[in-house]
Amino acid sequence: MPFPYASPEQIMRDRAEYARKGIARGRSVVVVQYADGILLVAPNPSKALHKISEIYDRIGFAAVGRYNEFETLRQAGIRYADVNGYNYNRNDVTARALANVYASQLGMIFTDSIKALEVEIVVAEVGETSDQDQIYRLTFDGSVFDEQGMAVIGGQSDTVATRLKERYRPGAPLADALDAALSALTEPGGERPSAAQLEVAVLDRNREHRKFLRLSGPRLERLLTPAQPAAPETPAAPTTPEGGPKPPPTAPEGDIDTGSEPPL
Repeated sequence: MPFPYASPEQIMRDRAEYARKGIARGRSVVVVQYADGILLVAPNPSKALHKISEIYDRIGFAAVGRYNEFETLRQAGIRYADVNGYNYNRNDVTARALANVYASQLGMIFTDSIKALEVEIVVAEVGETSDQDQIYRLTFDGSVFDEQGMAVIGGQSDTVATRLKERYRPGAPLADALDAALSALTEPGGERPSAAQLEVAVLDRNREHRKFLRLSGPRLERLLTPAQPAAPETPAAPTTPEGGPKPPPTAPEGDIDTGSEPPL
């Protein structure tokens, strides 16, 4: 029995629609620049399966979709970075080169395989200055987008990106950037995720050698807790020279309230 015919355009549309539906089921991941580097935030209650990871000295990786598929890409990226850094120079390993490798793999799988990978990833590199920071977003079909300042992948990415643009400010300190990211990830009227439900990491340009640092535990709790204003000091009660409390002043006889008239 012959197979029904489908045009190449229809096959590609079906693959793309299948991949988009799978990616939309995941929770969004936000990547933003802040004053000292790049912040990566993902709602993730799992302590064993990471959506955010380190690739190389200055390069971070974030992904959403099927874990087994983007974990394979992450491991391939680490091998690529290690081999090139060993054979040539560590500075030759860049986010741009890694994004090109990922784009080639994703594009080949999308074109040649029956099923496209249900993944969307971000490759970020922190530079010596904010102008040298790089954020690349890659989709399931191998398309590469050079993002400026921030990127959102997975879930309702368009809605989250709109909320993020309303709160994000370039050059903001880490606490403010994290607050903007969480505001974007939280539905209007919803409750923000706690520290135990978040996966947070930074690429900090001020760190020596390896720039990647995970934020968890008390350090993350302090960033999530807004600063409380200092309570006003209560003036001390007056005392007598002997050290006891000073008695209240006695009113003149003419000012004593006898209770015969109602108070004004």
